[in-house]
Amino acid sequence: MKPLASTILLLTVLFITSCQNEKKSTAMTNNPILQPWDNQFNAPPFDQIENKHYLPAFEQAISKHNEELEQIVSNPDDPTFENTIEALEFSGEDLGRVKRLFYAVNSAHTNDELQKVAETMAPQLAAHQDEIMLNATLFQRIKTVYEQKDTLDLEAEQLKLLEETYQSFVRSGANVSKEQKLRLKAINTKLAELSQKFGNNVLKETNDFELYIEDEALLGNLSESTKANAAALAKDRGHENGWSFSAQRPMVNPLLQSSPDEATRKAIYNGYADRGNQGNASDNKTIIKEIVTLRAERAQLLGYKTHAEYVLSDNMAKSPEKVFEFMDELWPSALKMAKEERDELAAKKKKSGNNAVFKGWDWRYYVEQIRKEKYDFDEVETKPYFELNNVVKGAFLLANKLYGLTFKKLDNVPTWHEDQDVFEVLEKDGSHLGLIYMDYYARPSKKGGAWMNELLDQHYKNGNKVAPIVTNNFNFPKATADTPSLLTIREAETVFHEFGHGLHGLFSDVKYRSLSGTNVPRDFVEFPSQVMENWMSEPEFLKSFAVHYKTGEPIPDALIEKIKKANKFNQGFATVEYMAAAYLDMYYHTLENTDNLDMSTFEDEKLKQLGLIDEIISRYKSGYFNHVFSGGYSAGYYSYLWSEVLDSDAFAAFKESGDLYNQELAKKFRHLLSKGGTVDGMELYKTFRGQEPKIDALLKRKGF
Repeated sequence: MKPLASTILLLTVLFITSCQNEKKSTAMTNNPILQPWDNQFNAPPFDQIENKHYLPAFEQAISKHNEELEQIVSNPDDPTFENTIEALEFSGEDLGRVKRLFYAVNSAHTNDELQKVAETMAPQLAAHQDEIMLNATLFQRIKTVYEQKDTLDLEAEQLKLLEETYQSFVRSGANVSKEQKLRLKAINTKLAELSQKFGNNVLKETNDFELYIEDEALLGNLSESTKANAAALAKDRGHENGWSFSAQRPMVNPLLQSSPDEATRKAIYNGYADRGNQGNASDNKTIIKEIVTLRAERAQLLGYKTHAEYVLSDNMAKSPEKVFEFMDELWPSALKMAKEERDELAAKKKKSGNNAVFKGWDWRYYVEQIRKEKYDFDEVETKPYFELNNVVKGAFLLANKLYGLTFKKLDNVPTWHEDQDVFEVLEKDGSHLGLIYMDYYARPSKKGGAWMNELLDQHYKNGNKVAPIVTNNFNFPKATADTPSLLTIREAETVFHEFGHGLHGLFSDVKYRSLSGTNVPRDFVEFPSQVMENWMSEPEFLKSFAVHYKTGEPIPDALIEKIKKANKFNQGFATVEYMAAAYLDMYYHTLENTDNLDMSTFEDEKLKQLGLIDEIISRYKSGYFNHVFSGGYSAGYYSYLWSEVLDSDAFAAFKESGDLYNQELAKKFRHLLSKGGTVDGMELYKTFRGQEPKIDALLKRKGF
């Protein structure tokens, strides 16, 4: 080739490459996820973000994080707290932003495109995390600083960050051999894929199930709002009339409570309970075996006997033995009460003229019959007093009475769905504390349950406090043309529960984001949320917001008294179904060998050994147990009950003071919430309460 031709070709290639790079750079520069959010609240520009933006945002953020990590690793200076520990803490800001946004939206308003992004990114993010945690050079720098910790004159929060950073690397495998590190990477990547697949399967099974009903008599006294939502779903699924029910809990439980037809109850019950275990493309049996097997192998590579031992070593409980000891203390009383309830319900069924054997799908229906007969209480009677907007106002009112907060609705902040509300949270002096997004309603694009996310976690940047942005997500029935969204008292408690998580994030006041807000041990994180539910049982507070949606009249004292009496009924069932799931979680994750593990056989045998009665199924059966196979609760589902001990004892302090809004106690509790993960959970609790928690208040609450 002649020199001139060669030169022209080279210039052409360079020009094309330059154009391509420029286009790529421009595309990334224009990505609204990664651009500065130059608005008053640092709020995400959801009105500009499209599905196509997430994948390139992930790719660019990972690339940038790698560059930041390389600067730390290649730093020629001796390792210090500032150039290693803090530098690592402050790295990856863009990646954290993309992850928080994506997973919030993918949980609440997903679609096929977003699920594909999730499946693509799950193994890549796991691999990226492993490249950090198993980087020998980086760990050596961290270890050098850690070994000097007693001579560094660090502040308490700095020391906590150093200890947490060092321990997280050790727990991730920094000290294992090169071959073991390679195996850990493969395990983590596969687990990320399996976890994502499990959750997608559950969502598909939930939405694909349909119970279509044409005869209105089969609905019984189903509330008008649930009936309207079922009618709307029937229309969406191509029926001219009638009612369709998916396997979403807000549709399942009301029908189980109201339908007088046993065949109808059986159909919806089995449709809910069989998810993930039907031998179809969405079956989760094989996935569960793989997840449990890989978790056990990983734990053993890291020096632990079981996955539960690995997880719990970093929690308040510290060991599987402690968790089993705790649950075993409560189980006999709960099971005894559940059996007594079962016998009473079976007798009621027989008395009603139905001689068929009492089954699990009968439970909720006959509970409602006895509540009406024994306590003159019908849950439908309470719903007019728990209109969704009033319940939210009630949660805000409680925060005002305890902490002086006010909430200003914002109409100019973009959201990921039109049904969302956004509120600015203001301190007593009118200063800005943060934002809270409220996403209320069930929809096919939203996963089940209720949860809290942080779109922006509180921290300090260049000496300035960055205000948090949190979300609360629910699955309530949407208002109809005739009726607003009316909640059961349990659903109203859920609002207070998730709002408690929100306050935990909002009140955070720490320097480092990895220690802020809800970044606390799993068996502590439910405490701040569950404690908020306690005020719902107090007539004085209840009457301040629970007003009839038509008349505005406060909930009557007589109805409150009925609620209190009726609440003690069925506590055996509520505790047993929850504890069965908590035991199941621990049984899976204390396995050392999984060669012969079969999901269905394992679950049946273990729960039979536990003594679980046939009429009660685990709150989450294995096939759809998202908390432990697709969420962050593996070997941790017990934490709700553990936290109940804390929350019942903490609320007892307010009761003992004679003032539900005792300002001194509220100030102490806010201090507890503000510390995030910077202080040991039990130490925080003892500072608030003056003693370790006692189980007495919980036993009294449950009637054991």
